[in-house]
Amino acid sequence: MVDPTLAEMGKNLNEAMKMLEDNQRKAEEENEKKYTRKDIPGPLQGSGQDMVSILQLVQNLMHGDEEEESMQSYRLQNVGEQGHMALLGHSLAAYISVLDRERLRKLTTRILSDTTLWLCRLFRFENGSAYFHEDDREGLLKVCRLVIHSHYEDYTAEGFNVLYSKQPMIYISSAARAGLGQSLCNQLGLPLSCMCRVPCNTMFGSQHQMDVAFLDRLIKEDIESGKLPILLVANAGTPGAGHTDKLGRLKELCEQHGMWLHVEGVNLATLALGYVSSSVLAATKCNSMTLTLGPWLGLPAVPAVTLYRHEDPSLSLAAGLTSSQAVEKLRALPLWLSLQYLGHDGIVERIKHASQLSQRLLENLKNQDFIKTSVEDELSSPVVVFRFSPELPHLDQLLRAGQGPMIIGNERYVCDTFNQWLGEQLAQLVPASGVDVVELEDEGTCVRFSPLMTSAVLGTEVQDVDQLVDCLKMKVPVLTCTLQLRDEFEQEVKRTVGLSYVEDISWPGLGVVRYEGQNEDKQEEKEVEKITGALLRKLNELESDLSFSLGPEFGGEKNCIYIGMVTEDLDVAELVETIAATGREIEENSRLLENMTEIVRKGIQEAQVQLQKANEERLLEEGLLRQIPVVGSVLNWFSPFHALPKGRTFDLTAGSLESTEPTYVSKVQGTGVTPPPTPTSGRAKQRFPGQKMFKRSLKGSDGLSETSSVSHTDDLGRGEPQPGISSAGQENPEPPEESAHLTKDMGEDSTGETVQTLGNDCTKSQGQESLR
Repeated sequence: MVDPTLAEMGKNLNEAMKMLEDNQRKAEEENEKKYTRKDIPGPLQGSGQDMVSILQLVQNLMHGDEEEESMQSYRLQNVGEQGHMALLGHSLAAYISVLDRERLRKLTTRILSDTTLWLCRLFRFENGSAYFHEDDREGLLKVCRLVIHSHYEDYTAEGFNVLYSKQPMIYISSAARAGLGQSLCNQLGLPLSCMCRVPCNTMFGSQHQMDVAFLDRLIKEDIESGKLPILLVANAGTPGAGHTDKLGRLKELCEQHGMWLHVEGVNLATLALGYVSSSVLAATKCNSMTLTLGPWLGLPAVPAVTLYRHEDPSLSLAAGLTSSQAVEKLRALPLWLSLQYLGHDGIVERIKHASQLSQRLLENLKNQDFIKTSVEDELSSPVVVFRFSPELPHLDQLLRAGQGPMIIGNERYVCDTFNQWLGEQLAQLVPASGVDVVELEDEGTCVRFSPLMTSAVLGTEVQDVDQLVDCLKMKVPVLTCTLQLRDEFEQEVKRTVGLSYVEDISWPGLGVVRYEGQNEDKQEEKEVEKITGALLRKLNELESDLSFSLGPEFGGEKNCIYIGMVTEDLDVAELVETIAATGREIEENSRLLENMTEIVRKGIQEAQVQLQKANEERLLEEGLLRQIPVVGSVLNWFSPFHALPKGRTFDLTAGSLESTEPTYVSKVQGTGVTPPPTPTSGRAKQRFPGQKMFKRSLKGSDGLSETSSVSHTDDLGRGEPQPGISSAGQENPEPPEESAHLTKDMGEDSTGETVQTLGNDCTKSQGQESLR
């Protein structure tokens, strides 16, 4: 028998435990709900989204807002049918990866072997193997590891200790792409001392080709110091100018010292053509090469390919050039599909078309004045590099005067700035051409046209090249005139009082000017900034073809007016005088407003004192009885008191306080004193209808033609010219108006109490300055 009390206690305990467990379970569920609502990102909450919503999100991310699209121009890839085949390859690769292992192995082996064979035959690289990779530097990295494994047999077991005893040396050209050597050292775990940069030719041959004799001396010095040269990276088309190294001599040098020769560059694409230059054809004898077929053939998201020759498959596997994973072999599937779709004729046609485009541009540039080209072969060059190079007739005088190096350096920097502007303008006006700006060590800033890298993607045609040449012919005269007028503008600004010339050789335009003001005392920065902003607005309102701005967003001088490109018919003296006169006008108006504020304040105080005095005099004249409410009304009814209202008028022109009695007597306000008109620019000249400002008549022209607007952007938002602006940028006198008055009268209400009223009638006299 169980004690009833104990049984009751056990029952109550079970119920209590159940209640506690239920409460704890509810708390955990609530916490889980709170965690789901707060911490899970919005797109992942709930049971997922439908396919339409996800695709709509992707579309919005790709195209962005319509406003952003209208402000910026994007280079959209020309994805043709061959591009769709490449995109299909990525989808098929994901689908094929779920097949059973044996079937997947057979399929990937077939795809890899076919693609390797086709590429070796197309680019004349016999008996080679292929490694497909996403990053175009990854192939060279794997080749370096292969070479290290080949030269150091115990590298797999001992690692760094083997390299420490005999340091490996890798040689790259100084014209190679930036950061290549450092990237290789970081990935291989080697010190930067293992990387040697070989300079280019300085006296003989192309200045973008590797100096073979200097390389030979470097290799011999490294061998004497106990180092081991293992690899040389050469270029068949340097990243900047597109020049090809002397691959034949480099191959002989590598065989002499037992080194591996790797070649990369855009000119390797021409190996697929029927005729190949001997300098590029020598690349077929190298040990490895990297091909970037995506931009060459217009194939989106296809991998780069590194072709190499090596007999030991185990070392290739150790270096990562081959893989036992079948899924990694599917990288070749997009190329496998695209190459079959294009065929040999389609591949050759695209590469040949790009070569013809560069040749057409090169032929047009030969007859262009002030344009200097930097190409390796005048007859056939896949990459065309050119720059604006003005003639400097005063260069000999500067050299004889001993000022040559500094002046030449400045003019070189100015030319680089102008070429930067030229490249940006051409890329904006002809986006299908694919031109870009490149920095070369010897030539400086240049414009590069590399159709092998851009034409298949952008769909560049012959008419695009012709349009590029036409735009270049329009821009070169503008660059020449602007460069010639910069010195005249500088001298004119230095002769003008109130202006200072700011030297900014990084600005592509006529020059930079700052308005200093008429006061000798240094003005506050806020006041100068305010005057400069107002001056910029006034200049942009003028009917001219010039562009005025505050300069670049970053790195520019403060409180300055930057003037853009100009044409040969610019009247520099009129421009400078207009800037000075407009600045003086703005400064005087600002000072007039400050002075007027003080005068008005003092005038009001004086008027209050005089009106208070007049009020006391009126009380004495009316008497005490008239001030009593009831008695005063009766007295005024029996014996009205007539007195003229006494007030004060404040003339803004004269700055004087006068009585209003003549106004009430004659019922007409006085006109006050007429101030002299605002002085205008002394060079204000009569312009013909339709003629823009700052234009001078040229010989053989009637002075009525309008020149095209030259600015840093195509559409420079300018407001319509404000009324009252003369040809020199000054304000014409305003229409005559009445003089300004501040009237304060004394009056009496119906109860007999004295009431003061302030009449604020502020108008302007004839020819008076407007207050802004």
